[in-house]
Amino acid sequence: MDRIVKIVNHSEAQALLGTRDENIRTIEKEFSVKIVLRGEHLKISGTASNIKKSAELIESVLDSIRSGQSRIGASDLHYMILSVKKGMNVPALSSRKNGAFSSFTERKIAARTKGQREYVESMEQCDIVFGIGPAGTGKTYLAMACAVESLKKQQVRRIILTRPAIEAGESLGYLPGDIYEKISPYLRPLYDALYDMMEAEKIEKYLETGIIEVAPLAYMRGRTLNDAFIILDEAQNCTAEQMKMFLTRLGFDSKAVITGDMTQSDLADGKPIGLLQAEEILKGIKGIKFIYLTGQDVVRHELVQRIIEAYDKATHHK
Repeated sequence: MDRIVKIVNHSEAQALLGTRDENIRTIEKEFSVKIVLRGEHLKISGTASNIKKSAELIESVLDSIRSGQSRIGASDLHYMILSVKKGMNVPALSSRKNGAFSSFTERKIAARTKGQREYVESMEQCDIVFGIGPAGTGKTYLAMACAVESLKKQQVRRIILTRPAIEAGESLGYLPGDIYEKISPYLRPLYDALYDMMEAEKIEKYLETGIIEVAPLAYMRGRTLNDAFIILDEAQNCTAEQMKMFLTRLGFDSKAVITGDMTQSDLADGKPIGLLQAEEILKGIKGIKFIYLTGQDVVRHELVQRIIEAYDKATHHK
């Protein structure tokens, strides 16, 4: 049995096929079909069920390409394949309503999963959002994308990025170098996300002028943060006192996003005290939203998702 999918032009075909035809080879392997491109027609051969699933996936990929996604990466394709296999709808990746962002670079950034889209919508609608979930679910990355877009659209005047530098006991004076050299190792993941979304020269300029500020959580004490998009990363390492201190820094025309993984606390007793307490006390308050991401929202390497699921299973069996 065969099915034909229409391709509009050569560039669309290239984006669909992927580098060295990797995308098509992956689809063939995952759905046990044979795919051949002849001119403007893509022929899919296999069983009726597998053809239907692979055709649905290919149509979704083409919709993404036609709506502005010039490249379909391995993580994008992996999630779309999982969605088709689970019988979920697979939206076009670049549609703004599905959680896509315009950054300062040409790179397209988009929420890939239902949980991620809910997370993005919450950041747009609420002034304080907690993004809780395991590694690889895009908690920090999507918060950074939302912050950068808010700055680009002049919805805020600055971005403030912070983390509890618990590895240094929040006492950084003994470390060599200036403040940025002292804290850089602890805030590296925030910089990594930032450099994905902005040119290096622009980042350096914004850091110098204070439009972007990166600092350990201890440096937030006593401040009122107006007209800012503030991200508190690794919040599972906050004490109850630190969490209250941070949440009460919020000023006018500002948003705060708090990200954390309940299973990865580095606090002395291993419990994410500040994050747990905030969850208990603040749930139900209008304007504050808690979003829980899971292993199904992981968009890193496929093995990361399997590792998370294996650890979750082992933990639940204890």
